Amino acid sequence: MTTRERISTHFTASSTAEDVLRDIDLAGVRAIVTGGSSGIGIETARALTAVGAEVTLAVRNTVAGEAAADAIENSTRAIRPRVVHLDLAVMITIRRFVATWDGPLHLLINNAGLVTGGLERTAEGWELQFATNHLGHFALATGLHDALTLGASDRDEARIVSVSSTAHMRSGVDFDDLHFERRSYDPQIAYAQSKTANSLFAVEATRHWASDGIVANAVNPGGVATGLQRNFTTRQKESLDAAEAAGVFTYKTIEQGAATSIVAAVAPEFAHSGGHYLDDAQEAYTVPNDADLAQHPHGVKEWALDPTVAKNLWTVSTDLLRA
Repeated sequence: MTTRERISTHFTASSTAEDVLRDIDLAGVRAIVTGGSSGIGIETARALTAVGAEVTLAVRNTVAGEAAADAIENSTRAIRPRVVHLDLAVMITIRRFVATWDGPLHLLINNAGLVTGGLERTAEGWELQFATNHLGHFALATGLHDALTLGASDRDEARIVSVSSTAHMRSGVDFDDLHFERRSYDPQIAYAQSKTANSLFAVEATRHWASDGIVANAVNPGGVATGLQRNFTTRQKESLDAAEAAGVFTYKTIEQGAATSIVAAVAPEFAHSGGHYLDDAQEAYTVPNDADLAQHPHGVKEWALDPTVAKNLWTVSTDLLRA
């Protein structure tokens, strides 16, 4: 049995989103960026806008979204991004967003993410990090499937980018207790579970939809200081500081952090090829589930790419949304 060679690009950890998009024209491309009002999201949206894409910022805070759209328009002198309300933890806002979307969609960048310091639940009783980071994006992507199919027929392919994290290495998906109804709550484990789910979504979405011209890939943006860390507990901050001190990661700029999302969105190396996990603009190497994070800071654990687990997660997620 031969091992497939990992997909590589000429970009590196220090490349920026602008570097990846140099000499690329995205005129006519329609893109959605969730969480596009700050951090990696606004830089991803800015970079896409600068090369001609028609970008929609799907944001929980529309005041911040409008300010982001103004900033992007002022810095790029390109088409101002559209701002639409979307709260990934509130299903009615996702259904409303999907219902009002018209026409093809070529790029769906599932960038938004949430970290909590303690146990919080949605109206459905779902653990908030899993609900926001995975279930909300799952509902959005499946709801926009027809638009993505139109986008694929329009330009030969539609791509989904699912923003994961090195944190996925802390935990697989616990199907016996997804929402921490029995086990003690650990916000780091909850976040890790949701980030593993982001990668598994890319695996199964590609299997489900590749025949429609839609592929999905997961990305690790790397260590970037953004508003995502505002709710970190003292323990979470200490864990992050220790990981940096141990050399597990080196902080990137926001421009560098957005680069891997852009690689997954536009690089020809990933054309019609999905179900991968990217890190530092390359497909990451796979490591065993018991691998030490300190020894493998740039890998992806087997549990985040397991096709059987990915299929199960898709089924469970579909059932939860139907309930």
